[in-house]
Amino acid sequence: MNGTAARRARVLLRRELRAALAERELWIFGYGSLMWDPGFRHVETAPALLHGWHRRFCVYSHRYRGTADCPGLVLGLDRGGHCWGMAYRVARRDAKAVLHYLWDRELDGGVYRMKRVRLRLKARAVRAYAFTVNRGHQGYAGLLTPEQTAQFIHQGNGARGPCRSYLENTVRHLTRLGLADRTLHRLVEIVGPTGASDSNGVRSP
Repeated sequence: MNGTAARRARVLLRRELRAALAERELWIFGYGSLMWDPGFRHVETAPALLHGWHRRFCVYSHRYRGTADCPGLVLGLDRGGHCWGMAYRVARRDAKAVLHYLWDRELDGGVYRMKRVRLRLKARAVRAYAFTVNRGHQGYAGLLTPEQTAQFIHQGNGARGPCRSYLENTVRHLTRLGLADRTLHRLVEIVGPTGASDSNGVRSP
């Protein structure tokens, strides 16, 4: 993304933040680390189903789960399918602080877009904001094979720890909620436990 495109993205994101602040009820959808480490104040949580998007390791991480020389991968919401995650309701008095926190954590680089979506909770539907991947950003990894994805997960280690832990924590939290993500479970199998790797760092099939 060049300088002009980056500036346009920042302007658009600020507009999205203003729209979110005007919501009568602010809901945030977490599908990766926000499920097990939200880091912001909220007054209600509930398992939620999102249609039209799926969770995938499709974002390069050069900071939190990797480095510039040895990138990892983190999750993004990409087009198509469906995704189970957690919905968080934020009190109006906390909305501004929460959105600024999420801007710094998720949106500042431009690889994610904040999109208004419809979530299905157990007893009702709500409008929420989710962080979808920007396919035009250089941080978008595109379509990788499971083996390629596993290699990035195995090698990634950044400011918030190993990429492997990010994967394992996400799967563990989904399991506790009684939810399944076959793609992530398959990645756990390919990456394998610590010490069970071949010369390329990925468990042999």
